[in-house]
Amino acid sequence: MLRIITQQADVRSELQRICDRTQDEQVLHKEATVREVLQAVKRQGDKAVLHYTAEFDHQILKPEELKVTGSELDAAYQQVSKDLLQAIRLACQKIEAFHRQRVPKSWVQFGDDQVVLGKRYTPVDRAGLYIPGGRACYPSTVLMNAIPAKVAGVPRVVMVTPARGGKMVNPAVLVAAQEAGVQEIYRVGGAQAIAALAYGTETIPKVNVITGPGNIYVTLAKKLVYGTVGIDSLAGPSEVLVIADETANPAYVAADLLAQAEHDPMAAAILLTTDAGLARKVQMAVERQLVDHPRRIDTEKAIAHYGLIVVVESLEAAAELANEFAPEHLELEVADPWALMNQIRHAGAIFLGSSTPEAVGDYLAGPNHTLPTSGAARYASALGVETFLKHSSIIQYSQTALEKVASAIDILATTEGLPSHADSVKLRVED
Repeated sequence: MLRIITQQADVRSELQRICDRTQDEQVLHKEATVREVLQAVKRQGDKAVLHYTAEFDHQILKPEELKVTGSELDAAYQQVSKDLLQAIRLACQKIEAFHRQRVPKSWVQFGDDQVVLGKRYTPVDRAGLYIPGGRACYPSTVLMNAIPAKVAGVPRVVMVTPARGGKMVNPAVLVAAQEAGVQEIYRVGGAQAIAALAYGTETIPKVNVITGPGNIYVTLAKKLVYGTVGIDSLAGPSEVLVIADETANPAYVAADLLAQAEHDPMAAAILLTTDAGLARKVQMAVERQLVDHPRRIDTEKAIAHYGLIVVVESLEAAAELANEFAPEHLELEVADPWALMNQIRHAGAIFLGSSTPEAVGDYLAGPNHTLPTSGAARYASALGVETFLKHSSIIQYSQTALEKVASAIDILATTEGLPSHADSVKLRVED
């Protein structure tokens, strides 16, 4: 049963408990296991990858079976429906169109005394995408990770994803990867896949950036290899926070809460509402929609542990609580969502109005669905083209310009005790 509490209760501590739900006492033990996997793959390459794939995923592979073959990629198109292929292609178009608007432009500025300053953007050489394959297949996650890399101009995009029974990779995932421009796919998951991308093996290439969500082992592996490679974020379980007033449709709100809860037993689904009557109606609608739900057990666990309805005094109070929680997904199902949005400071993605369920953003609106979780929206943003780009400063000084600033540089360098810094300028201006 989805709990209802009022704002007079200790709402903030309850929201903090939900935000901190991944910080359990087993994390240190899991991190030790991940460190062992990373070191083994770094030393032994494919041998370690195959060993841990057999141990953790129960897939017995040979080195030559790690890479998905061209014939498997061709066959995948025969195993998906025409409707699914059309949906994937529509999503590709919309996601690519959005991200093409976000490509930063290199620039240079010509100032006085022939001083040239600028910034130059270049893509990484190789990007590695991690696509989970445990509880469900995620072609949408393939698109959301691969298309920004393609738009950024990354010349080599590789993907890892765990195989199912019979060493098979889901055909929808394979089709999505091809439509999005992924050149290489390897049937391996878990911490060993992250290690392979970070360090390289005989078969799997070393990359510069790793993106994509995964379980706690994948997340810890990304955390530990950061610095050797770049990463997008440390993704936790999914979450939605809905702010609703008396105009909201309780069936819609219930469906949106369940759309998050069905992801994972640790997913969070929270409603903040000014209407006590709506709170009760949503609670009952959730129970009705759970009847015969295909993923009922996991969904009920999420609702029981990390589901919550809070009756608040005002929309302003709801906005402040939402800012403290900093949700991955924020839905504003109120009469004037644009006005309320002006009060929102922290959210991964914001969905405005009753006709904009979060599922639109998950699949094909265009903005990325790989978003900061567990309060990270206070300082982090969605995955995007920028994730696969790096920028270099451009600086050129003329002799005249250097002479004008030489004295200031000399003072600063001397203050910092760096005489050769000062000399590198003096030699040029005293000749």
